[in-house]
Amino acid sequence: MVLLLIIAGLGVVTLLVILFAPHIRKYAAGGVCTSFARLDGKTVLITGANTGIGKETARVLAEQGARVIMACRDVEKGEEAAASIRAANPKAQVEVRKLDLADTCSIRAFAHDFLREVDRLHILINNAGVMMCPYSKTTDGFEMHIGVNHLGHFLLTYLLIGLLKNSAPARIIVVSSVAHYFGWIRFHDLHSQGSYNGGLAYCQSKVANLLFTRELARRLQGTNVTVNAVHPGTVNSDLSRHSTLMMLFMSVFSVFIKTPSEGAQTSIYCAAAEELHSVSGKYFSDCAPASVALQGRNDETAKRLWDVSCELLGIEWH
Repeated sequence: MVLLLIIAGLGVVTLLVILFAPHIRKYAAGGVCTSFARLDGKTVLITGANTGIGKETARVLAEQGARVIMACRDVEKGEEAAASIRAANPKAQVEVRKLDLADTCSIRAFAHDFLREVDRLHILINNAGVMMCPYSKTTDGFEMHIGVNHLGHFLLTYLLIGLLKNSAPARIIVVSSVAHYFGWIRFHDLHSQGSYNGGLAYCQSKVANLLFTRELARRLQGTNVTVNAVHPGTVNSDLSRHSTLMMLFMSVFSVFIKTPSEGAQTSIYCAAAEELHSVSGKYFSDCAPASVALQGRNDETAKRLWDVSCELLGIEWH
């Protein structure tokens, strides 16, 4: 009897989902960027732009006239993504450069060549990331999540900040996540050597993204360079490839999940919306300001993480 009730209940839920699927999809899609500001003459750098929301962000900003540089670990996939953008828009100015955020030598080599060959940078989108991967370390010995999602972008931004200032007005967008609500900075074990949980390591890196945004915004006051963080939403992308559970969730509940195009909307909004020209240090979701968990807006923690990051990377950033 109980089994029959459960089966009947699941049947009713399935039927309701099918009947209301169009309405659910519209709600799940979230906010849409309504800014069509032209970006002619602007140079944009997007990390991890060969797939997912990075590729979609590159496509749209190229459509709006920007020169888009796609920084990718896998250059072959990056070239395929660039080719697909050009096929849809022959006028698109897109190019691919090699960047491995899990290797500080690669980051420094990328920045060295970039500064030598590119004379302006108006928009930097720190988009690349890893999520819930098995325990591993970057080339420099950092735990992969904190190493790629936070430290890699921290170093890249440090190396390019002078060019951004010289190109002002300029913007920096940091892709974080609502997952930061479930994370905290474990200063006593930043690299998860004592214990490891892929989900918590990811959440920690997303808190780090917000704290970096907060402290960088404070330091950039008066420079006409802004920095804001975004939550793209739950997006069906390659980011979940390391978690069988997440991939199963994406498949079963696909009607509730954003497409890469939908997930890219807030990054596009923060990069292009004219009304955000002087907004800095904020967090956006669905193209609107969003609330930040307490651990993501603690100034003392932000300053401490900044100092620890500089020490780990062997840099001085005052």
